[in-house]
Amino acid sequence: MAPTRPRQSFSKERFWEKLKDSKTQTYHDPTATRGTVSHGLRTIAWNPLGTLIATGAADRTLRVWNPERQNVRYSTELRGHSAGIERVAFNPVKDAELCSVSSDGVVKFWDVRTKAAINEIKGLGDAFTLAWCPDGESLVVGNKADNLFVLSPTQSTPIASHQQSVQTNQLVFCHSGKKIFLTTGEGRVKILSYPDFRPILYSSYDPGLPFTLNGHTSSCLSIDLQPTARLLATGGSDSIVALWDTTEWICQRTLIDMTGPVRSISFSFDGSYIVGGSDEGPGLEIVHAETGENVLSLKTAGPCPIVAWHPSRYWLAYSDLGSLKIWGVDPERK
Repeated sequence: MAPTRPRQSFSKERFWEKLKDSKTQTYHDPTATRGTVSHGLRTIAWNPLGTLIATGAADRTLRVWNPERQNVRYSTELRGHSAGIERVAFNPVKDAELCSVSSDGVVKFWDVRTKAAINEIKGLGDAFTLAWCPDGESLVVGNKADNLFVLSPTQSTPIASHQQSVQTNQLVFCHSGKKIFLTTGEGRVKILSYPDFRPILYSSYDPGLPFTLNGHTSSCLSIDLQPTARLLATGGSDSIVALWDTTEWICQRTLIDMTGPVRSISFSFDGSYIVGGSDEGPGLEIVHAETGENVLSLKTAGPCPIVAWHPSRYWLAYSDLGSLKIWGVDPERK
């Protein structure tokens, strides 16, 4: 499959007009029973070129799909985990190298072309979060005991570990790889240096107190950095998405129209649009990041806790009733 060519960006005035008739494709896994909690997708990730998309499920199913071929026979199943798949992510500089994190405490690295597990790291506890450093040389995996492990895709043991003093949820790197942002159960976001995990900024009123972003009344669950790096988005169990200016670290605006905890957030490739995923209430709202205006509503059969924009097109992947769906793909048009 040839790499997809980037589509031009659309202004919010043109977005609805150009994309209102876009179709949604469903990618059904026959090994799963439709809509069951046992299969429910836990994670979705595009590869860097957007030519593949990986899904991980609670029933240990790890599958890599061709987004332009709905039939499961064009997909690849990767087998080896003994518990549910909590997180998947492709190496940002290697289009066929996939990392998967399971609650069995094992992190596996796969060559999706050969289906081979090329490395694994065991004994990481109840692991559930993952973020690659942008250079693809290392990554961070966190477990539910709030321990963060720095891993190499070529080593079988962790490079380092950093125990956190508070509940730590999802994390994301800055685009240079020199900073990492950690969401916490206190509703805050830590800004730490990488790879040493030390605070970078300190409070203006207490020089000994590390500066954190505080925009949620309860646990901060999800996070994404705008591709242009001007905004950082955080989502909480308070149903709020906060958008932070990354220069002054001021909250520019909050999006308050979601229902239920914000389990995932994703910016479009051009940074113009943002979507949040929740496990309560059907439907998805595509929001213009700079103004907070809703530009398009997507009807879904059920709640959609996982969302992921394509890296270079207005294609939106999401989970709905246990299946992968992608809005915007048109297999007939090349």
